[in-house]
Amino acid sequence: MATIKDIHAREILDSRGNPTVEVDLTTELGVFRAAVPSGASTGIYEALELRDKDPKRYGGKGVLKAVDNVNKIIKPALIGKDVSKQKELDMLMVESLDGTKNEWGFCKSKLGANAILAVSLAAARAGAAHKKVPLYQYIAELAGKKTDKFVMPVPSLNIVNGGAHAGNKLSFQEFMIMPTGAKTFKEAMQIGAEVYHCLQKVLKEKYGAGAINVGDEGGFGVPELGGEEEALECVMKAIEAAGHKGKVDLATDIAASDFYLEKEKLYDMGKKTGATDKKITSDQHLDFIESLCKKFPFVSIEDPFDQDDFEAYSKMQARMGKEYQIVGDDLLVTNPTRIKVAIEKKMCNALLLKVNQIGSLTEAIDACLMSQKEGWGVMVSHRSGETEDSFIADLVVGLGTGEIKTGAPCRSDRLAKYNQILRIEEELGDKCVYAGKNFRNPTI
Repeated sequence: MATIKDIHAREILDSRGNPTVEVDLTTELGVFRAAVPSGASTGIYEALELRDKDPKRYGGKGVLKAVDNVNKIIKPALIGKDVSKQKELDMLMVESLDGTKNEWGFCKSKLGANAILAVSLAAARAGAAHKKVPLYQYIAELAGKKTDKFVMPVPSLNIVNGGAHAGNKLSFQEFMIMPTGAKTFKEAMQIGAEVYHCLQKVLKEKYGAGAINVGDEGGFGVPELGGEEEALECVMKAIEAAGHKGKVDLATDIAASDFYLEKEKLYDMGKKTGATDKKITSDQHLDFIESLCKKFPFVSIEDPFDQDDFEAYSKMQARMGKEYQIVGDDLLVTNPTRIKVAIEKKMCNALLLKVNQIGSLTEAIDACLMSQKEGWGVMVSHRSGETEDSFIADLVVGLGTGEIKTGAPCRSDRLAKYNQILRIEEELGDKCVYAGKNFRNPTI
């Protein structure tokens, strides 16, 4: 039996300079480390990310309470346990040591999802080592997936940042390119990087040097951009300049909860500029989204409406769901209970999978399998506040979801994930296929 000898948590800093939790888990084979990310645009139904709320440290964002919960509560309970029993370890932490629940399930409000998840991911790394298999294969085994062949994901590269991720006028949060026309992940990354560099030139020539400062996820912030359509025209110009027209599709994360006015039931497209004449209804917002999809080669739309605007989601799914991937992030928060509701109400057709939204690897796998069983797409995702931990690279390969978004091809906290997938593809050779145009429902 591969037993846990020690667990030690510490406070480290994420890519935005905010504290997060890192855990070292020790077995007889050595030390296995994992760090958890943190989001800026967060859904209100996410599992609790425990912060200290001490204004004298990091503006209240310290995580010493979560660290203490690992070192003083989780550690004593897990010492001596079999590290290869992933589900048992996760459920011990989630159900017994924490045990807090709300209407959507276990919410981790006692120990913190950031405390539980760091241990969960470190345990998975240790479990893979003890089974003498790569992490992606171990995850595939945990999920009951085939391990003779794997799917390499299409990267969804966030090359223009807006919304909560950049100080510009754009309401939409992310403008992404998906190199679906590539033959391998390696080629996809080359295409993505070349388009990114061409976009840098396009923006600099049009708006000046200040336009190429980057946002939280490595995409360009571009203060001068006047609106969503103008941003998309720049992206299309960059794709053509890079020589990749026809090989690249578009995706966006609208993150509409960030500009939804709950009392008025309106979407405020002028929230960031102070304009008072840009408040629109959900129907008008849907018309605007559809008009963009008709003009530009979109394949995936994330969080088009507020997380509680169920009726608008159902309308969009009925109207556009056959042709486009409609992704629930704030809507679903990687929560199986909310996914079940979305399936019943036919609100979307894809899950954005963020392990820190739900707080354990086991629950994240369950959310993925439930979605895939329904025929949905599953896009594995980073958070805007990231670390150098590349766990989600192995996760997307292990679960075979066929798509991942982890920022622009810029900033090491983003490239750590993309580079790990490059290594995995090289290691697998002919035992893997690139998802390409079939990223929503990849087949091996």
